[in-house]
Amino acid sequence: MNKWVVVIIVLAVLGFFSMIFAGIAALLASAPLESGNVAVIPIKGIIMVDESYGSFGNIVASSTKVIENIDKADNNPNVKAIIFDINSPGGSAVASDEIATRIKKLNKTTVAVIREEGASGAYWIASATEYIIANRMSITGSVGVIGSYLDISGFLNRYNITYQRLVAGSEKDIGSPLKNLTVEERGIMQEKLDKIHRIFIDEVAQNRLLTDEEVSEISTGVFFLGMEAIDLGLVDELGDIDYAKQYIANKLNITVSAFDYK
Repeated sequence: MNKWVVVIIVLAVLGFFSMIFAGIAALLASAPLESGNVAVIPIKGIIMVDESYGSFGNIVASSTKVIENIDKADNNPNVKAIIFDINSPGGSAVASDEIATRIKKLNKTTVAVIREEGASGAYWIASATEYIIANRMSITGSVGVIGSYLDISGFLNRYNITYQRLVAGSEKDIGSPLKNLTVEERGIMQEKLDKIHRIFIDEVAQNRLLTDEEVSEISTGVFFLGMEAIDLGLVDELGDIDYAKQYIANKLNITVSAFDYK
């Protein structure tokens, strides 16, 4: 056999195996490293049910994706605890409730770490964990509900643009930015917000072992710095993710080996 033919065959075989190894390396690089006993699950950005709802370049924490990661950690027998790495201003009440409800079903140690922000729905989620650690300058709490929107009816009137109202059901277009709210519509909207607010207050009180009066007093929607929140019983300790690892190590008497779920 011609030596050049041998060389070509050898090069072809080497090329074939190099492609296989490259493919395996790519798969390993894209797969999450799940070797460890503490899972870190990020909750960053606006909390929504589906990440496709994000707009204007906003980062979205999808409750669907977060719950998938919780399920993975829950089903992993090597995982003894979960740290929720929170940096979020809040978001959808439904998405926040979904994540908080799933957290409370866990039989593993759970710790929330609030970094820059853990407000509104993000705090709702944090309260569902058994221990909350916050940076002393973080924004926490903000136990309130907002349903504000832009009313452009004045703009339409100024430029003589008419809103032709066609509805089946007298309140079908309630909250439309194209018309002013009537007194009755405003009352309906406020009633819905108050009901969600009541659920939020009840959840925080139950999760944090606080009285209804204690939570109601601070449920104006105002936010607190971490150093203020600890005095109100909204967080347990001031610190960062290393403090969370130390808490877990002390509680479970283990050497913590943490890994991220992305």
